[in-house]
Order: sequence, then C-alpha cells, then structure tokens
Amino acid sequence: MADNDDPRFQNDQPRIHPSAQLKGVKLGKYTEVGERVVLRDVTAGDFTYFERHSEGIYADIGRFCSIAANVRINALEHPMERLTTHKISYRPNEFFKYQGIDNVFRARRQAKRVGIGHDVWIGHGAVIMPAIQIGHGAVIGANAVVTKNVAPYTIVAGNPARLIRLRFPEEIAARLQRLAWWDWPPETLFEAIPDIQSLGIEYFLAKWER
Repeated sequence: MADNDDPRFQNDQPRIHPSAQLKGVKLGKYTEVGERVVLRDVTAGDFTYFERHSEGIYADIGRFCSIAANVRINALEHPMERLTTHKISYRPNEFFKYQGIDNVFRARRQAKRVGIGHDVWIGHGAVIMPAIQIGHGAVIGANAVVTKNVAPYTIVAGNPARLIRLRFPEEIAARLQRLAWWDWPPETLFEAIPDIQSLGIEYFLAKWER
C-alpha cells in the first residue's frame, strides 16, 4: 500500500463529514462519507465515496464505487404478511415499555445483505432493494429502483430498473474483470492515471494486461 510519507499521495485515512452517522461500519483507505450520510453495518472498499444524504444498511460495497446524493442502499423492508406493515410490529419498544425489538424480523433483514462490486456508479436518488447483487463496473441510473440483480458492466435505469445497454462489449468487460485494476497498489494506479485519461479502452487493456 501507499507510504504516507510518499509525496505523490494524499493522506489515505477515510474522510467523514461531521454530520454523518455511522454504526458498525468498516471503511477502506481514501474513502469519503459526505454530509448527513447514514450508514449501518456497511463495509466500503478503498476509494469509494458517498455523496450527501445517502443511506445504506446491511451492505458490502467494493472499491472505487461512486455513490451519488440521496441514494438508498438496501431500502427498508416492511412485513407485509402481518396485520400491519407499521414498525409497531417489529420495533414496539419505541412506543411501549417491556416490548423489545423483534429479533426474528431483524435477522431476516440482516440476511438480505446487498452486495456491490468494484467500480460501480450509482446515480442520484437511486434505490437498491434488499438482497440485490450488483456486478463490477455496472452503472445505475438516477432515480432507478433496482429490484433485480445487475450484471457486470451493464447500465440499468428506470422504475423498476431495466437494462439500457452494455457499458462495454462482453469481451472487453471480461478482460477488465480479469485485469482487476481495482486491486492495483496506489503506486501502479499513479503510473496508470495518464493512460486512463488518454487511451481508448482497448489500447489501455493492450498496454496494461500482464
């Protein structure tokens, strides 16, 4: 990993806005958590950032993910099979003494973790429903409601979200996943930045595939 004394690199500690609320969260290096972001039982890999007012619970998020403002990851599930969908049935302690949290329902929620791969872009206001898995390199359009798993390097949008197009041809997407550039050390990323900025994707792959 990067040496903090190396003049090429910024401080690699997570940057967390004072108004953010985090509980049971594990953040990687260079991560950023914006204004009024709320995260509960979430892991986020190196370089991933959350813009303002986003929320996430019970989720594992990869490296280099770009999460826009007002995104909801693992939206709250209500027990529709019960007499009422109201939280009085699973958090009665908020209203009554001697009535605890419904741990069975909480365990059901915890079991439906969301998994988000590396290099995923989630647009403004998108909602990711429980148990969804999003592949590496995918793009989620603004205000999308994701109710089904999203394949790597695909672009989805709408309510419910549907496939818009492939981000790259399948062969290129497969090569990118084999390249796994998100696992490169900062020293290699530093050297690759000019090529990321200037080379077409096929030329970049031809140069950097080992």
